[in-house]
Amino acid sequence: MSWFGHTSDMIEPDRALPGRATELDVPERHLVLGSPLRPPLSDGFGRAIFGMGCFWGAERKFWVANGVYTTAAGYSGGYTPNPTYEEVCSGRTGHAEVVLVVFDESKTSYDTLLSIFWESHNPTQGMRQGNDAGTQYRSAIYTTTPAQKLAAEQSRADYQSALDAAGYGAITTEVKEAGPFYYAEDYHQQYLARNPNGYCGLGGTGVACPVGLARADG
Repeated sequence: MSWFGHTSDMIEPDRALPGRATELDVPERHLVLGSPLRPPLSDGFGRAIFGMGCFWGAERKFWVANGVYTTAAGYSGGYTPNPTYEEVCSGRTGHAEVVLVVFDESKTSYDTLLSIFWESHNPTQGMRQGNDAGTQYRSAIYTTTPAQKLAAEQSRADYQSALDAAGYGAITTEVKEAGPFYYAEDYHQQYLARNPNGYCGLGGTGVACPVGLARADG
């Protein structure tokens, strides 16, 4: 069986791979920002999780943003605990490739991160992003607070209006409460900083995200 046979159908929970109890090893510190990759959250720091296709390019979109404390590539939204990259690519974990973003709420806002999310990929493509096809490449927002959920849902509605005006189809982004975030293998962390000419399949629609799209404070 090929691990990389992509599918557009989500796996049922009872058919998902069993995974493992042990977390995958990751570097102690962020290669670009120098901050801990597994930070304890202090007061004034928020935690956001976004899926927008291949996590290599997605992570870079956020580590260059003002007010971001640390980022990490990982897996979320599915069923298999501590999956490997090969397992996620098999479509048998239910997980999406995602980015964890820890941000200083005194320097940036969840609304700003949502703008980066919407403008940095095409959220109308279902179970793919560009040439990257499979359930692991779906567009997703996994919210960590009730306020984030309200903000994300409002932003989705507002961005849909902007996409409608530009002739795009329906947004397929899933918005749901975050489950566990599992760190990806060490070689995926800050991949495009380690490999400046590495693959990045992200491509936005060119449609600007409406200013002030989410009014709730994430």
